[in-house]
Amino acid sequence: MFDVEKQLTMTIKGLLCLVFSFLVAFSVAHSEQVRSAAFEDGKGPSIWDTFTQRHPEKIEDHSSGKIADDSYHRKDFRDYAELCFNKFGDRVKHWITLNEPLIYASGGYASGLIAPGRCSNSSSSNCTEGDSSTEPYIAGHYQLLAHAAAVKVYREKFQKSQEGQIGITLNSGWFEPLTESSNDRIAASRAMAFQYDWFMEPLKSGLYPVDMLKFVGKRLPKFSKKEALMVKGSFDFIGINYYSANYASDIPCTTQNVSYFTDPCVNISTHRNGIPIGKKGGSFWLYIYPRGILDLLLYTKHKFDDPVIYITENGVSEVNTGSVSLKDKLRVNYHRDHLSFLQNAMEIGVNVKGYFAWSLLDNFEWSSGYTVRFGLVFVDYKDGLKRYPKKSANWFRKFLGSGNHTKSNDMEL
Repeated sequence: MFDVEKQLTMTIKGLLCLVFSFLVAFSVAHSEQVRSAAFEDGKGPSIWDTFTQRHPEKIEDHSSGKIADDSYHRKDFRDYAELCFNKFGDRVKHWITLNEPLIYASGGYASGLIAPGRCSNSSSSNCTEGDSSTEPYIAGHYQLLAHAAAVKVYREKFQKSQEGQIGITLNSGWFEPLTESSNDRIAASRAMAFQYDWFMEPLKSGLYPVDMLKFVGKRLPKFSKKEALMVKGSFDFIGINYYSANYASDIPCTTQNVSYFTDPCVNISTHRNGIPIGKKGGSFWLYIYPRGILDLLLYTKHKFDDPVIYITENGVSEVNTGSVSLKDKLRVNYHRDHLSFLQNAMEIGVNVKGYFAWSLLDNFEWSSGYTVRFGLVFVDYKDGLKRYPKKSANWFRKFLGSGNHTKSNDMEL
């Protein structure tokens, strides 16, 4: 006779064993990823974290779980990206994985001016902890790996059926040598290597720029062979955010307060013989240099194998002066002149496919808050966020409606 109670007991035991086996397998696979991320999500270090940090000599290859921090973050980003591809890929045909990884690496971990506010500059009051000589490079490194992981899953699972494109957006200024000396010309090239090539060179070749390898040395993380292959070529297009330019001059390298900012051994300035490189915008860092967009595009074309490019941000700030900001002739001139140089670049053969003005609306601008305005449309912060087109919005409307987008300089102000 069939014993229902006995069979039910055996089934329950089997299920419990199955669940227990799954939990053990999951725990084993997951434990080191989580355990090694000692300071994530408020977890704190485990005994093993503390032991391997204090006594690396007791581990055969002196390794610790810290290497798994990459897995803890990169796989999260990949999974998040995969969810987005799955839910929105039928409508979104151009994906940008990351916007301005340079800012998060340098601003978050070298100057400490943006979140998470880490740095080790002894003269800075922004930070209570951090290491400006190593952490920016680690942050940049894992952003590249996270980007590449997202691109890999898109290409393997979604791109063929969704017929989309995927890329990354990098921000960069342009650097002119302060003098005609060979040292300053080389310094300008080095400044570009630390700002732009830092990300573009791995995306092209799977390797960091020679200048960074030389000047940063062992503090620069290394890609494994597998990682290098994954990063190399991990884009269908490159987004470029261009705003401003600086002068660069060669200076002696320092061994004091070493950081991402001192490593290039370059002095960055805005004036030559008392004359600014361009008219100053509303932000402390923004000097208007329209030719720089042409120089940056040509640099990208010739050094990085002529990629498809979108200008994903280009604009100028003005100080928040209330309704006076509606008469933004400075912004009209800025976009007109940059579009003119963009036209020149396209005529030369740069593969530019799009241009996005920054920004449609006045916005909260990093640590500047609402003290500066970038928008084509004025936002009244004191009256229910009402919106009013500025002079620049009307100029763009006429420009786009003219049917002749190759003559931005001919448009009246």
